[in-house]
Amino acid sequence: MTLFYMFSICIVVQTCFAVWMLWASPSDQSAAKTEGSAQALSIIICAHNEAKNLAQNLPLVLQQSHPQFEVIVVNDRSDDDSEIILKELGGQYPQLKIVSIGKEEERLFPGKKMALSRGIAAASQERLLLCDADCIPASKDWATLISDALQAPIQIVAGYGAYRVAPGWLNTFIRWETLHTFLQYGTYAQSGIPYMAVGRNLACHKSLLLQAQAHPLWSSMPSGDDDLLIRLTAHKKNIRILATPDSFTFSDAKMTFREWLHQKQRHLSTGKLYRRGTQFLLGIYAASHGLMWLLWILLWIGGLGYLISSLMLLRCMLVWCLWAITAYNLKEKKMMLWLPLCDVAWAMYHLILSPYIFFKTKKQWT
Repeated sequence: MTLFYMFSICIVVQTCFAVWMLWASPSDQSAAKTEGSAQALSIIICAHNEAKNLAQNLPLVLQQSHPQFEVIVVNDRSDDDSEIILKELGGQYPQLKIVSIGKEEERLFPGKKMALSRGIAAASQERLLLCDADCIPASKDWATLISDALQAPIQIVAGYGAYRVAPGWLNTFIRWETLHTFLQYGTYAQSGIPYMAVGRNLACHKSLLLQAQAHPLWSSMPSGDDDLLIRLTAHKKNIRILATPDSFTFSDAKMTFREWLHQKQRHLSTGKLYRRGTQFLLGIYAASHGLMWLLWILLWIGGLGYLISSLMLLRCMLVWCLWAITAYNLKEKKMMLWLPLCDVAWAMYHLILSPYIFFKTKKQWT
């Protein structure tokens, strides 16, 4: 009976989290335009050997409809054709500002944070919009929608960084996990517990980034500039989660399992620096999910299949409904049929891969 009680507790925990996310999940609510919504922006992109992406994607950033903006590309020690492509684009777009970091230049911050610090220093505007070289905005109104949302008292706007649809199960799972992560940190932020964002679609005031950059935690690891910004400066009154489709960015997901593990290792490294209360909530949610599926299998083998399946069915109906609503709102309708399989795959991730990835360390940003 001990296993049954443990299983029941996991079901209750999962149900409580699902109800919370249904109540506080981010929705498509465009900011009302005000006189200050068209204020100038500095868009910062850090790039290392991104020649192909810069040639394909940067023009779409430079062609934004926002009335006043600059695009700062920090070319960090690239040895491909990035410099040539940037100079060609600079001749076509006067709003492009190029900052180059040489291989021999002293690095004041680890990893990507060095390039970001140079971008911050070069920015002429107080409002900053961060993006990656492999991303494209969903529309020409991307920068304007971010600016509209970045109104006092809001100092941080966390947007959705989606991945393009591609063949294969790995792509489906990565897109689902990205959707679920946005749902999760959006729910926490709107409940007054902000803990992370994604740097491929994130806006803030320059003063906040400088504040975070001056903190000892900022230099403690090469990755996690986005999460550390939230950790060090965000609170319930100064952050907004933006879920308007035209404000999304899109990039290509990793194509192989090894590349995805490498990316997850980098992303999860900052989790060790979350506040203790946030770590506890995230840990309880993840552990109860993985244990729930494991205990369901064990109890089924033990002959309690019908009883536990009825409890599992109620939980799954609620959770899958939540995920389906989120997928619909985030224009991810194609993954709706795969939600049950994603649920099981996510349990395997929690039980097998997550502990391994979490305790590894990442020493480079590229």
